Amino acid sequence: MSRPRRAVVTVAAAALAALLVTTGTPTPAHGHGDRHRAVHPELRRHLVAHYDFDHPLWSDPARERDLGRSGTTLDLVNGGAAMRVPDRAHRGSGRAVQTRQVDPAVAGNDDWKAGVYAPTGLPSLHAFNATAGASLLGWFKVLGDGPAPNSNSANPADRYNAIGLAGLLTGDSDGHGVRALLELINVDGELRLVALGRRLDGGESQTFAAVEDWRTLLPPGEWVFLAATFDFTDGSMALYRNGRPLDGFYTRTDDPWLVAGPGRHRSTATDPRGIKIGGSFPQDTREQNPCDCRMDSLMFLDRAVSARQIGKQYQYVTGGR
Repeated sequence: MSRPRRAVVTVAAAALAALLVTTGTPTPAHGHGDRHRAVHPELRRHLVAHYDFDHPLWSDPARERDLGRSGTTLDLVNGGAAMRVPDRAHRGSGRAVQTRQVDPAVAGNDDWKAGVYAPTGLPSLHAFNATAGASLLGWFKVLGDGPAPNSNSANPADRYNAIGLAGLLTGDSDGHGVRALLELINVDGELRLVALGRRLDGGESQTFAAVEDWRTLLPPGEWVFLAATFDFTDGSMALYRNGRPLDGFYTRTDDPWLVAGPGRHRSTATDPRGIKIGGSFPQDTREQNPCDCRMDSLMFLDRAVSARQIGKQYQYVTGGR
C-alpha cells in the first residue's frame, strides 16, 4: 500500500508546483533564516519589505520578489530583467538593480525605474497604515553627476530638481507624493542628500538635509549604505551613511507634520499606494527625477529604528569594514 500513497503525494506535489508557476505565486526558495541572511536579527521583526534583486518572480523575471513579510512584488519598469546587473554591494549580495534615464529629449515613459502602484492603496503595505514611524535602508551607487535633463520640458537646458532614490508613497499619492523618502534634492540652490517625510495624506512635508556635500557622501561609482528614519510621533528624522549618523538640518522651522498639539500622532490611516525606486510614477504614466544608479538590499521598516540598530546592520553585512 505504501507505493500508491507515495505516487499520489508525488503527483499532488507536481501539480501544486505547476499551479504556482502558472498563477505567478512564488514559493520560498530559502528557509526563513537564509531569506533574512543579510538582515540583522534586531531589524527582522520590523521588516515589511526587502528587495535584494536576486529573486525574480518565477513566472515573470521582470518582477522582483519581496523577502520581507508583506509579499509586495516589485515591477522592474521598462527595463525588465535587464535591469538586474552583476554588482556586489556587500559581501552577501549578488545582483543589483540598475535605474537610469533612457531618452532625455523625449517626454515619453521609457526611463528604467522600479516600484509598484495601486490607486486604491496596497493592503500588503498595511503595516504603514497609521504607523508611528518608518525607516528606509539600502545600498546605493550613483553613476551620474547630477539631476538629469527634464524630459517634460521644452527647454533642453532644464534639469530636474531632484534624483529619486527610494520611497514609500502616501495613501493618496499620484505616484510622486511620499510618506517617507530618500533622495537628492535641491535645497536653497544646492543639491543635498535628504530624508523627506509626510505624516498626513494631503499634508505638508518636512525635509531633513545632510550638511556634507552630496558628492562626498555618494562618490560616483562607489557603493554606500544609506538609511533614513521617520518618527511620526514627534516629527523627528535622521540620516545615516555607512552606519553613522549624518549632521543635518530641517528645511522648515514650523510644524508641517502637526505634532505640536496633544494626541497620538501617527501617519494617516491609509494603506500606501506603493513604492518608488529610482524615480517617480512607478505606474509609468510620467517621467520624474530619474536616477542613474544601482541599488541593492532595499529595506522598508515600520519603525523609526535607532542609530545603534542601523550601525549594527552595517556591521552585520560588512564584517566591520
